[in-house]
Amino acid sequence: MTDLTRRRTAEQSCVLIAGGGPVGLTAALCLAEAGIAVQLYEAAPDVSEDLRASTFHPPTLDMLDRFGITAELIAEGLICPTWQVRLHPSGERAEFDLSVLADDTAHPYRLQCEQWKLSRALLRRLQGHPLARVHFNARITGLSQDAEGVRATVEHKHEGEGEGEGEGETLTVRGRYLIGADGARSVVRQALGIAFEGSTYPETTILATTRFAFHEHLSGLSNVSYCWREGAANFSLLRLPGVWRVSIYPPEDRPIEASLEPLAIEAALQAIVPRPHPYEVLERRPYRVHQRIATRYREGRVFLAGDAAHLNSPSGGMGMNGGVHDAINLADTITQVWQGADEALLDRYERQRRPAAIEQIIAQADANRARMRERDTRRRSEILAGLQAITADRTRLHAHLLKTSMITGLRQAEQTP
Repeated sequence: MTDLTRRRTAEQSCVLIAGGGPVGLTAALCLAEAGIAVQLYEAAPDVSEDLRASTFHPPTLDMLDRFGITAELIAEGLICPTWQVRLHPSGERAEFDLSVLADDTAHPYRLQCEQWKLSRALLRRLQGHPLARVHFNARITGLSQDAEGVRATVEHKHEGEGEGEGEGETLTVRGRYLIGADGARSVVRQALGIAFEGSTYPETTILATTRFAFHEHLSGLSNVSYCWREGAANFSLLRLPGVWRVSIYPPEDRPIEASLEPLAIEAALQAIVPRPHPYEVLERRPYRVHQRIATRYREGRVFLAGDAAHLNSPSGGMGMNGGVHDAINLADTITQVWQGADEALLDRYERQRRPAAIEQIIAQADANRARMRERDTRRRSEILAGLQAITADRTRLHAHLLKTSMITGLRQAEQTP
């Protein structure tokens, strides 16, 4: 064997991953644990700790348990045995008790825990793994592929370089496959020429965090509550250890700059629980909501996962969970092919995960978003009565929670050959 042949064999005996968020890191750990070398490239200098997802659904906790990560997340998070839809300020509500899923999952509850804690846990395992290398300050900017593998161009910024302080170096790396988990603006997806069909909702949502203990002032409040408010903007309250996240849905005819003003956020919080002192707002950020999906998830030896493949409203907390499900499904499929299965099996990933994104994740998130935007008092009462009827019937409640906890979608996907 020549030196060139040895080098090319070594290069192609790994999987390349673009993106070091929870989706890319999950895929990397799955593959490494299966005995497959991985090279992961993340443009940022470290794991992002921005305000992002915070809800883990039962099947996601089940999946992560195989790596010993779930116990860590539970220790750092907050178990939520129920979630609710409620009217404010009356407190009338429909409350969904996840304990009815006890026969379907080892974790019959939602867990509130910042997604960066998952990323940190995954990274710790990868950094000590002999088959994994994680490269920060390294962005995949282009790719090509042939019958033997994928060649990717990587721009690596040397540590200590700031914006405009140098171009670093450009490298070419090869692998047998490449996973694009590089987010909504995926360079991998664009390089493949894959369309990202869908739309952007007209409204902007504001996320603010505060240490104020809403649960001590709102009777019967669950740790996850979606709230309609009479005569004002609706809101959601999600509790994390020591902090509450408040999603504010401001009037659509108000400029977002005005809604982001401290006085506007203060007014929105005072409308939830009036108090004589100003709220301490720790963080705030606006975000636009998208509903998009890639027209295909695979192009030859290159795959899309997570936000690179699909975007949805955060209502219901399905985006990050769906991305983790993508990563585990794809990594397990690649592993089977790596171990000798026919490469045609790789198409199964798209057959299973793309319909799940369309029919379960995007459709449910869109319905949740529409419910939160409802302003008509009569229609709210009708919706609430319908939800209360579900919670009063254990059979209907069980079916509803199987779906909203993402278990139904996963089961349907598993039945797809």
